[in-house]
Amino acid sequence: MGVSSQTLEITVISGENIHVKEEAYVVVRAESLKSCTTKAAKNTNIDTNNNISSSLISWNEKLLLEIPMHARSITFEVQSKSSRASSARSVGVARIAISDILLAGSGCGDDNSDNVLSYRLRDWDGRRNGVIHFSVRMTVAAPPLENAVMPPMKELVEDQKKTRKDSGEVVLGVPLWWNYSKIV
Repeated sequence: MGVSSQTLEITVISGENIHVKEEAYVVVRAESLKSCTTKAAKNTNIDTNNNISSSLISWNEKLLLEIPMHARSITFEVQSKSSRASSARSVGVARIAISDILLAGSGCGDDNSDNVLSYRLRDWDGRRNGVIHFSVRMTVAAPPLENAVMPPMKELVEDQKKTRKDSGEVVLGVPLWWNYSKIV
């Protein structure tokens, strides 16, 4: 049985100059139906005329994102939901190659420092709509259990002896774990 996914710890820190008047949240997805979502946060710089001067939306929320092995990118989508509408609308999207994110999260710098990444958001028409800031960390997976894959040795030996006695022929056996390191 092979490894089918890995997990990243993504901290969605903030967004700046995102033009949204309602509360906004971030949906993070890695080419999968599974996604992670932050809590909604309000833009902090809306003036009395309901205009956005310069905006900063702060989430500071950690998400554990499972990344399938077939995935090539991770999508960060900022969405907003107004009090009047029942559905969410997309405000801006950033699609980032996993190779860029894994390089940043692999600990190339100091182990204690977070690698903060910033990517430009674009709306569905391709226009710029702010920047999202986040950090990435690789999670440490538990080591695989070696005995979980291998059948009991006693049963293998008994099966081979039984086959030799019944047929009178020589049995050539290949252990099931001969390619174990490539499977896991």
